[in-house]
Amino acid sequence: MIGISCPEFSAQPFEAIIENVSKEFDHWEIFAEVDHNIKQIYDNLKVLKSSYDLSYSIHTPISDTNIGAMTARMRESSVLEMIATAEISYELGITMLTVHPGLTSLSVPGMKERAMENSKRSLRLLDRAANEYGVTFAVENMPSFSPMLGKTAEDLNELVDGTNLGICFDVGHANTTGQMELMISTFKDRIVNVHVHDNSGKSDEHLTIGDGTVDYPKILKDLSWYTGNYIIESKSLESAVESKKRLTVLLE
Repeated sequence: MIGISCPEFSAQPFEAIIENVSKEFDHWEIFAEVDHNIKQIYDNLKVLKSSYDLSYSIHTPISDTNIGAMTARMRESSVLEMIATAEISYELGITMLTVHPGLTSLSVPGMKERAMENSKRSLRLLDRAANEYGVTFAVENMPSFSPMLGKTAEDLNELVDGTNLGICFDVGHANTTGQMELMISTFKDRIVNVHVHDNSGKSDEHLTIGDGTVDYPKILKDLSWYTGNYIIESKSLESAVESKKRLTVLLE
């Protein structure tokens, strides 16, 4: 199934977005930030979900969270936010949650290994929570931006090693790091969600599919075994609709 996720939706009324999304898509990965924080939209989604022929997944909050944080209280708060999101999502019948693996220090150099250890401890807590609440956390590979953890297959594999956590394979992110084939081969048995968008290969631009350098015919062939959702991460509904048209043709 082809779905949509769009950060700009999170600043718009939930009722309007669900109406617009349902006209174009069968699946919505809700970006649980700002006005679409899962706790804030719980009542509306519980009431409205039966009125629309949509399935749902969740992208957990990223702007105010960091599961690899140096400060213990910040890190613990981030993990608790993820767990609370999982609990509420399960109550709504939503079981797929994408999560970012965290950041190293933005101000102090040389903190990557400490951040990696912090993130590993946090992810083990999320692994336990996933088992408790009956949800799947999919840890997403990150783009080429130095503070981010999980940019390479090697690092991401280290982060999830020893857990039952899934992987959200972000095609656009992998295009910026030159890790496309390695991500697929390393995590073939773990990939449970796929994010699709395009870019020039230099930065995380979230372009319409076909407007960048991602070789989608090859990537989709390499992912021919995958049976889960393809989530178009777009800057706008219009871009996502065009991406859906192009992706549908490529998947035929």
